[in-house]
Amino acid sequence: MGEVTATEAARSFSDLLDAVEHRGERFTIVRRGKAVAQLQPPAEGHGAEVKALLRRHRPDRHWGQDLAGVRFLVELEERS
Repeated sequence: MGEVTATEAARSFSDLLDAVEHRGERFTIVRRGKAVAQLQPPAEGHGAEVKALLRRHRPDRHWGQDLAGVRFLVELEERS
């Protein structure tokens, strides 16, 4: 995945779109050293595939607790 500054992205947006569309490239757009966006081909998939996947996997009754733990860690990292 290539990295481009916001200024570079603005100046060469058409070229970036061509690279994404024709070569499937992905770019991270950076502003002041921080990643702020990604430019990439759209995700492909079908609802039927998701439904089939969900049927193959049993519900996880601890999922909510796991998610709360992840949120806590993300918030902790953001404060650092």
